[in-house]
Amino acid sequence: MHRHHKNVVTAGKALSEASKAMIMIHGRGGSAAGILEIAESLEVADFALLAPQANQHTWYPYSFMAPVANNQPGLDTGLAVIGEILDDILAAGISRENIYLLGFSQGACLTSEFLARNAGHFGGAFIYSGGVIGAEVDRSNYSGDFEGTPILLGCSDVDAHVPLHRVQDTTSIFAEMGAEVTERIYPNGPHTILADEIELTNRILTRSQS
Repeated sequence: MHRHHKNVVTAGKALSEASKAMIMIHGRGGSAAGILEIAESLEVADFALLAPQANQHTWYPYSFMAPVANNQPGLDTGLAVIGEILDDILAAGISRENIYLLGFSQGACLTSEFLARNAGHFGGAFIYSGGVIGAEVDRSNYSGDFEGTPILLGCSDVDAHVPLHRVQDTTSIFAEMGAEVTERIYPNGPHTILADEIELTNRILTRSQS
């Protein structure tokens, strides 16, 4: 099985010099460079930013609402990539509570699924237009305790790719697992990252600095 892991685009500070880190996961058809551009609007001056590039710009072939088996092996590979990057950050001496995760669209779904399977005390997570993966929610895959990790879920109520009920289910799962969840549903909103989501993200990012 090939790994995308070797293809990680970085920005911000070097891991050896950073006090915090953010893993940024692009969407279907997107790129690592593209998701990193969002950081220009974020309060991440002291961060190492790490964005893996998916092979052929997609993490898995079908909708995140398809049966999990249909999206293998891409799904497992993508989850493993996030895990490897997380391990690299921890190995560099940055603690989990100073690590943040951000994803948009397919990247938000992959990030949601990774978090649900690997809950812990992170600095925060930002889920833009996404939710946990599968035709049905399988809570038996999920374990851990977020211990108050702030998680933002933002999505349109009419998103063509992301059903509202799956966003709400993801909010419930994260809350049950100990996260401090902010859910924002934007009426008739587009499938994009909105200025309001950036503002809410920055509130979480600057929380520990105030």
